[in-house]
Amino acid sequence: MSFAGKYQTETQEGYDEFCKLLGIPDDIIEKGRDYKLVTEVTQNGDEFAWTVHYPANHSVTNKFVLGKECDMETIGGKKFKATVTMEGGKLTARFPNYHHTSEISGGKLIEISTATSAKGPVVLKRVSKKI
Repeated sequence: MSFAGKYQTETQEGYDEFCKLLGIPDDIIEKGRDYKLVTEVTQNGDEFAWTVHYPANHSVTNKFVLGKECDMETIGGKKFKATVTMEGGKLTARFPNYHHTSEISGGKLIEISTATSAKGPVVLKRVSKKI
């Protein structure tokens, strides 16, 4: 399944609770709540470049090869190592504070990030349409 394309946020669920759990400041949460993120994905076999364009002209690009450890970066600039895998058509990666999956379903990019709080799992689900 090819992930290649450019996508824009259509809907998101659990945004506020997820961002607060990760320690994102309230003013940043407010700015990003209704922002339509643009995600650009290029794919050449198992090699990916995944760029997310955030508010204020801020972008983060992560390049990875499936099954190989790579250097990644969070929106906050935190660098970490991760191995992205493909399981059942879904890309899966473990970020420092959460687990992230991405898949293409019905022509849309579906991203689910799950973090754990004292009360249990906190889920951010983002659906993006191809543009």
